[in-house]
Amino acid sequence: MPTRIHGAEYSIQKIFCDDFVFSIPLYQRPYAWDIEQAGALLDDLLTFLGDSTVSIDELSPYFLGSIVLIKSDGAPQAEVVDGQQRLTTLAILIAALREVLPTDRKPEKLTKFLYEEGDEFTGTKNRYRLTLRERDAVFFQKYIQDKGGLQKLLELKDAVLPDSQAHIRDNALYLLANLQKLSDEKCFRLAQFLITGCLLVVVSTPDMESAYRIFSVLNDRGLDLSHSDILKSEIIGKISQDKQEQYNRLWEDTEVMLGRDTFQGLFSHIRMIYQKAKQKDSVLKEIREFVKPSENPIYFIDEVLCPAAQAYADIQDCCYTSNQDAKAINTYFSYLNRIDNADWLPPAIAYLSKHRHQPDKILTFFKDLDRLASGLMIRRADINERMRRYSTLLTWIEEGQDLSQPDSSLHLTTEECQAIIQRLNGPLYLETKIRLYVLLRLDQYLADGDAVYNYSRITVEHVLPQNPSQGSQWLEWFPDEDARRGYVHCLGNLTLLPGHINGSAQNYDFAKKKDKYFKKRKNNLSEGSISSFVLTTQVLNTAEWTPSVIEKRQAELVTAFKELWRLKESAPVSQPATVA
Repeated sequence: MPTRIHGAEYSIQKIFCDDFVFSIPLYQRPYAWDIEQAGALLDDLLTFLGDSTVSIDELSPYFLGSIVLIKSDGAPQAEVVDGQQRLTTLAILIAALREVLPTDRKPEKLTKFLYEEGDEFTGTKNRYRLTLRERDAVFFQKYIQDKGGLQKLLELKDAVLPDSQAHIRDNALYLLANLQKLSDEKCFRLAQFLITGCLLVVVSTPDMESAYRIFSVLNDRGLDLSHSDILKSEIIGKISQDKQEQYNRLWEDTEVMLGRDTFQGLFSHIRMIYQKAKQKDSVLKEIREFVKPSENPIYFIDEVLCPAAQAYADIQDCCYTSNQDAKAINTYFSYLNRIDNADWLPPAIAYLSKHRHQPDKILTFFKDLDRLASGLMIRRADINERMRRYSTLLTWIEEGQDLSQPDSSLHLTTEECQAIIQRLNGPLYLETKIRLYVLLRLDQYLADGDAVYNYSRITVEHVLPQNPSQGSQWLEWFPDEDARRGYVHCLGNLTLLPGHINGSAQNYDFAKKKDKYFKKRKNNLSEGSISSFVLTTQVLNTAEWTPSVIEKRQAELVTAFKELWRLKESAPVSQPATVA
């Protein structure tokens, strides 16, 4: 006999009544609507209600959307597959209206839409119309559904709460504050309209598989759940009932560890690890097609998702722990996090997941990955080249091949090394996407990796200014305009400054510029101290800034880069002065 699917529209008074006892299953994501979405709901209702004084039952009904339930005919128990956000926010709005309505309007009558009151004489407890996930259920009952809950919630205004409970609190207090701005009559009409004039379409089926199918169809067509939410419902739903709670909690703990947005991004990296090719369709479709997590859901969570999430967290937060090499490994993570793309992350996650307990291998790999990712960035390799390179690297990692081999995709070729050196010997300042990265890496290398920068903004600055003033010493040192142009943007003429330093000193003569511009100040007094940047300290320790000084510094800094990234020697390159 085919599974019966039932769909009908209900007013809110028929939603929050004895016909339905809603529960949020374990595998659902936490409540995630914020004040923007809750506020939009309130604004839409008030706009629709308008300033009309006609009877509420004469107004057109307002459609609030649809919800999907697992529910048997004749039984009130309803498991919410889709619609948690909407139902929870509606309950919060009812509680807020109960709080603001004057006593002569009998606000306590709204309580029946939040729970069926128990009876002390018969020993029955309150039966709540909506029960959230286990982690949030008691909080929601105490601070939203129970009488006087919102007054208690005000005491938690500045408390640190889990994300879902913080959203509940923030939305409740936001709605309460905005309702308090309305007249008593307006609030009463809104409550009437919400209860009797607002409709939800309820789609229900007693079969879990059928409910998931409806849920996926609705959400694949653009409703508000993300691909990670849909995958969660599919994967957890495939696990036996006796283990669902365990794996739902493991999934949620993993999502909390990374944060919702980062957790969602993790699936893109997992997709790349498996498919090893540029994404052509949605992440959801390609995860289903290439990773197939629903075929073996426990293996996917235990052996793929959780190890990848831990690796991602270690890399993102530079918090890998080990009894050896942890500091050096985390330093390379911090370097990689400055790369201007995330294409290096899938091989990084794959390798760290596979070799977590081999810190010697991890250190070697990430030292080389830093070199590769930096080289691709400096050469401005496009996304297609990066995808091909990292796809090959993923294959080597998966197959356990020896990455130290000269032909490994982890290593830069001689031609790539030459292209990097050529870029470093060009007008680097004009390479706006890489110049700060290059100088910071160089500065940290010259400081033996111990440099720490506590500035909110760091800028790349010229020593020889772009437009020297007439009569300045600069024009004595660099009388030829064409030659001067060749020096001004090269690496040897660049240094680092905190972003807050006033640019008015840029054209000072060298001695005055060092004093006014390149020294860091002590308590805003005239006495200066040496800059925290090694590159800037080099400038401060130089007596004059002539073409020969720039050429010598250029050669020294490029040599430092050759040492840092083991760049193979290439044919002689032109001096900076000849660069156009």
